[in-house]
Amino acid sequence: MVVQANGLRRKSTPNFILGYTDTETVKLDLDNMSFQRVKYWALGTAKRFRLRGFIILKSSKNSYHVVFDRPVSWIRNVAIVAWVCLMTKHRRLTEWLIMQCIKQASTLRISAKKEKQSPMVIYHHGKQSQQIRDFLHYRKLIQTIMRRLARAR
Repeated sequence: MVVQANGLRRKSTPNFILGYTDTETVKLDLDNMSFQRVKYWALGTAKRFRLRGFIILKSSKNSYHVVFDRPVSWIRNVAIVAWVCLMTKHRRLTEWLIMQCIKQASTLRISAKKEKQSPMVIYHHGKQSQQIRDFLHYRKLIQTIMRRLARAR
C-alpha cells in the first residue's frame, strides 16, 4: 500500500511487471513483426544453432517472444541473438539485445503490463524438455501468484 505523507487517505495499486531472466536460455523479443515472419526466423535460428525446439508467445498485437530449448553459454546466447539482429535488421530487437548485454542476462515479460495481458503460448516446435520446461514452470508459478494477489485485493 502506498500512502500520502499526511496519513492513510488513498491506496494505489502496485505497478510491477514480472519476467523471466537468465543467461542460458536463448530468447527473442520481436515487436512489430508478423507471426509468419517470427516463425520463419525462429525455425531458421533453431536449425542453424541446433537449439532443439522453441515456443512462440504472443505478447500483444504483432509482438512476440520466442524461447528456445537448448541451454547455451551467455557468450553463445549473445552471439545467436546478435546473428538474428543482423539477419532481420530488426531495430527493436537490436535495442533489446543491447539492454540485455548491459544487464548481462536476458529477460522476457511474463506478467501483464498496463493494458497488455500476459504473453500467451501460441506455437511450439521441436523438443521442449530443458529451457522451455523451466520457463513454462516459472511462468505458471508467477501466474498463480498473480491470480492469488488479485483475489486478495
